[in-house]
Amino acid sequence: MEVINTTIIIFIAIAILIGVGLGIFLQRRKNDKQLESVNAEAKEILNHSRREADRIKSEKILQAKERFIEMKSEHEKDVFKREKNLSDIENRLREKENKLNNDLNRNKDLSNSLEQKNEFLQKRLDKLDAKQKVVEASHKIQVEKLETISGLSADKAKKELINSLQKNAETEAMAFAQQRLADAKLTVEQEAKKIIINTIQRIGKEESIENCVSVFNLDSDDVKGKIIGREGRNIRAIEAATGVEIIVDDTPEAIILSCFDPVRREIARLSMHRLVTDGRIHPARIEEVVNKTTKQIQNEILEVGKKNVIDIGIHGLNPELIKIIGRMKFRSSYGQNLLQHSREVSKMCGIMASELGLNPKLAKRAGLLHDIGKVPEEETETPHAILGMELAEKYGEKKEVCNAIGAHHDEIEMTSLLSPIVQVCDAISGARPGARRQVLESYVQRLKDLEKIAYDFNGVIKAYAIQAGRELRVIVESESVSDDQSAELSFQISQKIQTDMTYPGQVKVTVIRETRAVNVAK
Repeated sequence: MEVINTTIIIFIAIAILIGVGLGIFLQRRKNDKQLESVNAEAKEILNHSRREADRIKSEKILQAKERFIEMKSEHEKDVFKREKNLSDIENRLREKENKLNNDLNRNKDLSNSLEQKNEFLQKRLDKLDAKQKVVEASHKIQVEKLETISGLSADKAKKELINSLQKNAETEAMAFAQQRLADAKLTVEQEAKKIIINTIQRIGKEESIENCVSVFNLDSDDVKGKIIGREGRNIRAIEAATGVEIIVDDTPEAIILSCFDPVRREIARLSMHRLVTDGRIHPARIEEVVNKTTKQIQNEILEVGKKNVIDIGIHGLNPELIKIIGRMKFRSSYGQNLLQHSREVSKMCGIMASELGLNPKLAKRAGLLHDIGKVPEEETETPHAILGMELAEKYGEKKEVCNAIGAHHDEIEMTSLLSPIVQVCDAISGARPGARRQVLESYVQRLKDLEKIAYDFNGVIKAYAIQAGRELRVIVESESVSDDQSAELSFQISQKIQTDMTYPGQVKVTVIRETRAVNVAK
């Protein structure tokens, strides 16, 4: 039994050995086949690479030959071009050489001819010099004879002739100037009146009077209690916020708003209207409504300025000047609305400028801006004409416009034709009936007081208050008051007016001293 098992094990081991050997053989045979396949593929790749390299090499050689041929042809072209340029240069040099030779030959001929001409001209000059000497000698003899006959030298005679001609020319020029001046005087007054009358006739404005108080109407007297508030706190809050005095009296269904500033008065009126309409009246609400109304008025000022500038036809105005024009709506001068007055002056300036052949647009611009100094944001002692001129200069207006603004009350010298036009139109607008409101008695009394102050000083003969009380002209005796004393007198009168009187604006004091010598020819 054991022998059988041993035999079986041996057979199994032999079978295993045979299988292993057979597997190794088969695997080696497989590897050999793969190796042969790889070698064949490698040889194929190598052969392909060699063929591809030969093809690329042949292509590169062909390209190199083509490039060589191209470069050779280009080189040949350059060589041909250079040879051609050299041949052209040689031809030009030969032509220049031939030309130079011809010029040399020609110059030789010309030099010979010029020498002959010079000899001929020299002979002519010698003859002319001889004749000139003869003429000068004869002229000298003639002058000596004339001096002997007249008893004057040639220089003296020449000076007397010049003086005589100059005097005749001056006399004729003076006569011509006097004749032209007389003709101008005959027609200038008539033409000026015609232009002014035509201008006034073409302007028609409504009469507008500004007051210092406004009446606010109420639906019933019960609202007055709400406006006053407990212990008057509401009315005090309104007055503090607006700067307007509110007068509540026995007038039925009405209260009075009093303030010299129309802007503040309008803000107070609109604020009161909103508060009464809303029904809620207390300090916090009052402050809120007043702030909103103030912003509304500022916007309205800007819109009014834009509208008036467009209506008049002015372009390119600075936005700050537009705001100032809008504020004119809420300003008045002697009861005359300042914006209406400026519009009126602007239109008249345009008409007058057209009649006189000047620039009407520039004249309109100067007329509209002439009173911008009356609406300053801050109070100042500067005259409104000078302040307006400074504002115009600040915001880039032309020199003619600035001078017209500053000179329309004679504070500065007029340097353009626009200045007297603006001055005249301003006077026409302010002087027409109904334009301005003044109490006649107080106005006349103020003028009398002005003149009376001047008469209180020694040496004063006459005193005249002119320009609506803006100027006081004083005439003094020339024997009693010297030139230095007249300057001192003007200062003393102005100081006395400043301390003793109350007046709007400024008063200019002019002292006139003159000496006249009169004789009668019989």
